[in-house]
Amino acid sequence: MLAQIILFDGFDPLDVIAPFEVLSAGSDALGGAIDVRLVGLESAGPVTSGTRGLELNATHVLEPEAPGMVILPGASGPTVGDPDLVRTIPVILAGLAGTALPDLIRRAFAAPDTLVATVCGGGLALAMAGLLEGRTAVTHTLGNDVLEATGTTVVRARVVDDGNLVSAGGVTSGLDLALYLLEREFGPRIAYAVEQLFEYERRGTVWRAQGHAALTV
Repeated sequence: MLAQIILFDGFDPLDVIAPFEVLSAGSDALGGAIDVRLVGLESAGPVTSGTRGLELNATHVLEPEAPGMVILPGASGPTVGDPDLVRTIPVILAGLAGTALPDLIRRAFAAPDTLVATVCGGGLALAMAGLLEGRTAVTHTLGNDVLEATGTTVVRARVVDDGNLVSAGGVTSGLDLALYLLEREFGPRIAYAVEQLFEYERRGTVWRAQGHAALTV
C-alpha cells in the first residue's frame, strides 16, 4: 500500500517527519508492505516548510485514488500577525482551499480503498475548504473552535477515527496517529514493535463511534 504524506509551502516539519518515520519503521517490520512517500500536490521537487526555511523533497505527485493512506500535515509559523506582512498559520491553512488540494482530497474520500488522515492543522485546512461538514474530527487545540464552526463535530481526543477520515490533534500527535494507522491496517503487534523501537508509548484513547456512549462526562 501507499502512504502519501503531502508537502505544501509552509508545512510543519514534525507533522511530516513523525508519521514518515513511524510508517517507514512499520514497513520495515512488515517486510516492505508500505511504500512511504513525500508527495506534492501538483509537482515533485523541494518544498519549503514554515520553520526557518527547512526544505523537504517531494519525490512524487499525489495519487489520490491509490489504495492506502493520504496524510495531510498542518502548518508552522506565527499564529498571529498582519496577514499582509506575515504568512501566519491561519493564512497558510486557509490558502490551501485555493490550491489543487480540495479536489484531490474529494477524490481520495471517494476512493474505496483510500484513507485520509490529518495531523494538527491539516484537519482545519480540510474543514476550511468545505470538506469536513458533518464529519467528526480534531485539530490543534487552538483551532478546534474554528473547526467546530465549519460544521464539523469536534471530539477533543488525541486521535479521532471517523471511518475513512482519521485526524489527530497537536504537533506531536503525528506519532500517535501513525502508530494507530499501523494498528488499524496491520494489527497491534506491528504497532507495538514500532513503539518498542522508538521507546515511545502511544498517548490517549482513540475515539471511534463504537460501543456505548457515556450518559455523563
